[in-house]
Amino acid sequence: MNLPASASSKKEHFQRHGSMRKVIPADSGKENLFEGHKSEEIETIYKVYRQEYVILAEYKMVQNENIFGVYVIPSHESSLMWFGVIFVRRGFYEDGVFRFNILLDESFPDSSHPVGNFQEVNRHPLMYFSLQKVIFQSKIFHPVINSKTGELNLLGAFPEWNKSEQHLWQVLKYVQWIFYEIESCIDHAVNSEAAEMWQTDRDSFKSEAVACVKASHDRLYDAPPTDDPHHICFEPYSPAVHDHVRSSMLEEGRRAVGGMEGGAKRGLSWVLAGSGKSLTRPPTPHSEGES
Repeated sequence: MNLPASASSKKEHFQRHGSMRKVIPADSGKENLFEGHKSEEIETIYKVYRQEYVILAEYKMVQNENIFGVYVIPSHESSLMWFGVIFVRRGFYEDGVFRFNILLDESFPDSSHPVGNFQEVNRHPLMYFSLQKVIFQSKIFHPVINSKTGELNLLGAFPEWNKSEQHLWQVLKYVQWIFYEIESCIDHAVNSEAAEMWQTDRDSFKSEAVACVKASHDRLYDAPPTDDPHHICFEPYSPAVHDHVRSSMLEEGRRAVGGMEGGAKRGLSWVLAGSGKSLTRPPTPHSEGES
């Protein structure tokens, strides 16, 4: 897997190369920065900079959470689009390598869901929009993934979006969770065929899932659909190129396991202890065992 340099190390500063938004110089005075601008323009500039830094903070939280098997990076061209991939480790979709995109609303993080529920979504598809969208790039037969668009139904996990309580790392936890807790997804199904097959014909469902895994392998080395340099690409294993990187990753993995044994990580849990409200646990603290 070819991850861009800005995603390969947690120690590197998050760098924006392709965005039209510029970084504010540390010593710029407000009067110089906004001199000659109207109040409406100043407000627009402020919102742009604020959004950039909010997204930067969200990305840092994702890095610190270290969600196993899930990798994301914002697009080179726009921080409102993230490229992602999930490696499924077990279950019906074991060994699947599924790419997805996260699309953030222009007003992120200040948007909110409309009033509605998943039954209404089935009747009136245009009623459903969200603060962010997760769209898988290959066809996945799954109860909560739209069979035509590849969009993940987030409304079941995030009926409302509160920017002080919900964050993008929780969305990624949910992306991970749906492949391991299929039974719990049924109540929020948008693919009725997949939901019914899961409940009535588990063998056929497994066959469909295995077919999705095979298709993900068949397309693993396809040319990227975009020339964005941050798009996550793969290439066949070459010992001369990859052995050193593999050794480094294994060593980091051993250190991470040591941190888990110390209780730093909570696996797939995304509920605050003592709370019945889903997706409320704060990000896992950065452990000393991680680099």
